Amino acid sequence: MYKLIALDMDGTLLNSEHRISDENKQAIAAARAKGVHVVLASGRPLAGMLTALQELDMDSDNDFVISFNGSMVQKVASKNAIRQEILTGEDAKLIADWAEKLNVNVHAFSIKDGLITPKNSQYTALESSINGINLTEMPFVDLADDEAILKVMMIDDEVQLSQAISDLPAALYEKFTIVRSAPFFLEFMNKNSDKGAGVQALAEHLGIQASEVITMGDAGNDHHMLKYAGLGIAMGNATKETKAIADYITDTNNNSGVAQAIEKFVLS
Repeated sequence: MYKLIALDMDGTLLNSEHRISDENKQAIAAARAKGVHVVLASGRPLAGMLTALQELDMDSDNDFVISFNGSMVQKVASKNAIRQEILTGEDAKLIADWAEKLNVNVHAFSIKDGLITPKNSQYTALESSINGINLTEMPFVDLADDEAILKVMMIDDEVQLSQAISDLPAALYEKFTIVRSAPFFLEFMNKNSDKGAGVQALAEHLGIQASEVITMGDAGNDHHMLKYAGLGIAMGNATKETKAIADYITDTNNNSGVAQAIEKFVLS
């Protein structure tokens, strides 16, 4: 019996209009009524997940959320953390230096200042809009070395970012967890942070085994949690790399693939 379901948001729970279908809402509510824990696991900050959590009635202090690709695991209402593995200002400056060398833009999430960037771009504006948060333009050289940074992102058009990825030094992969969450987003986290680590921390907190966990996702930043879970499910619209590591492939996000998977593996 599955006891925990962890759902990616963009491209998974949300359709292409960034909405949760009625079918997904009903299936999630039915799973929760059976005592199954359902949690959102996203690269977004908590602020960018609250609307969805409220829609799903998953915003109490009995509910948990996995944000910043596993860097934070929190109770929703109180925001009390059960896991936090983050970066520093020194890390952000190092990544920003490499972004400049590779000719791509960069932004970061600071605990103190929120979404920050040395130079605004359409992709930082998109990040701000998606999550409903303000952004602050500031040079990263002004960051204190010990400033708490949740994650850093290299951001640019798909071709330019792909070229930058091919030129990243091995030393960065050794120092950080690096995942591509969208064609224009490359995310850098604490080496101990990824969605798999976040889901594992929550499962252990709840006394749940990996074999009792279902995870669903569509992109590279979901791979760690798909590999961790007893049942890792890729969306029909997932990347070919994501489908290749999945235990099962459900329908697309536009056809309520989340609901179909829940009905098949939890409700039937």
